[in-house]
Amino acid sequence: MRNGIVLYATTALLGALLAQTGSFLIESYVRPNRSIEVLPFLHINHVRNLGGIFGLFQGKGWAFALVSALFLAGLTVYVIRDKKLHNFEYFCYGLILAGGMSNILDRFIYGSVIDFIDIRGIPYWKYIFNTADVMIHLGIWPLVIISLLASRRISRNRAGGDRPQAPQLSD
Repeated sequence: MRNGIVLYATTALLGALLAQTGSFLIESYVRPNRSIEVLPFLHINHVRNLGGIFGLFQGKGWAFALVSALFLAGLTVYVIRDKKLHNFEYFCYGLILAGGMSNILDRFIYGSVIDFIDIRGIPYWKYIFNTADVMIHLGIWPLVIISLLASRRISRNRAGGDRPQAPQLSD
């Protein structure tokens, strides 16, 4: 478990540092609302998100910072208390913590979240996001997929009359 906590904390700190470096560079070198084409489908576009996810509730960033801080504190308590987590889970939760911390830091340092990754050409997609958001997704989706596969396996075992067993995951 101790190694897992170290992995969690290290992932979170390095991830937050990386995401904050991105915010600093964009804030320092790209004017707000300026778009720079990197590839035909990828632009760097400096925008300020004064609200929450997908730009909802503009002007209520403080509320999202507070809710995020409470969620991240709860996540950390969960990670510290759960003795059965695997290393990949510590890593995934560390990515989620990194992204959340970075978005909270953006709100305190810059007054808003700095978004800048603009992917174009996807139907119905108009969102601009940041490195912290990517980390959150890279942490959440593997956990969701593993959880769905595990529950499917347990359901299959129950249907066959076998005693349910958790999937065996290697660290």
